[in-house]
Amino acid sequence: MSDTLTYVYALARDVDPGAVDGLTGVGGGAVRLLTAAGVTAVVGDVDRGEFEERALEERLEDLEWLAATARAHHHVVDTLGRDHLVAPLALATVYFDDERVRAVLAEGGDAFGAVLDQLAGRAEFGLKIYARKGGAAAAAGETARPRSGADYLRQRRQALRESETSLDDARAAAAEVDAAVTALAAATRAHRLQDAQLSGRSDPMVLNHAYLLPVERADELRALVASLDDHPRIRVEVTGPWVPYSFAQAAQGAS
Repeated sequence: MSDTLTYVYALARDVDPGAVDGLTGVGGGAVRLLTAAGVTAVVGDVDRGEFEERALEERLEDLEWLAATARAHHHVVDTLGRDHLVAPLALATVYFDDERVRAVLAEGGDAFGAVLDQLAGRAEFGLKIYARKGGAAAAAGETARPRSGADYLRQRRQALRESETSLDDARAAAAEVDAAVTALAAATRAHRLQDAQLSGRSDPMVLNHAYLLPVERADELRALVASLDDHPRIRVEVTGPWVPYSFAQAAQGAS
């Protein structure tokens, strides 16, 4: 039995073998290509002792190892994705050997091809929308000093009601933006809202979505976001274009 497993970074199409010359991935291993049924797997060898199921469960608890592995994985995908059509697979997708990878490609060729067709000519963009501080909620903070405990409680209840109303208004505005961007996109994915510690923003996040956008519509997206710079209720941030990580799950499921 070999001391290595075959690690699969992504599925791709029409990749010149020279594109991976000198490219290294997880564990410093060389990246290479395997092709079957018209689909190419971007792969490398990894140490069996690290990536066998039981060992991998322990490794995934090691944050330093996980971060290094994720950086190497994304480096390979992003490097190829700059000039090629790729469908990224999940971190730590491994198979027994190259022959097993070729067999999976042959078995799922039609499904994998359909995923690549969906991603062709498109890129992933992200929108993060935050509720702006201010408006009624801020005005409530400028009310007169409470004259009694009862007065304080009344002002506090009023401030909470106005804050919630402001947040509802921000959610409604975010939904309108989402509808406008969805009209430009081929597909959308909703991600979990991030709390302030992760987002690095004090304003509450009200939308965190990814959009699979035809590359020729990217300027329309940016113009839409720019038009919202002075919106009184929300602040909108756009990221991308990215390799479409959020839209390659079908490739992963078909494997």
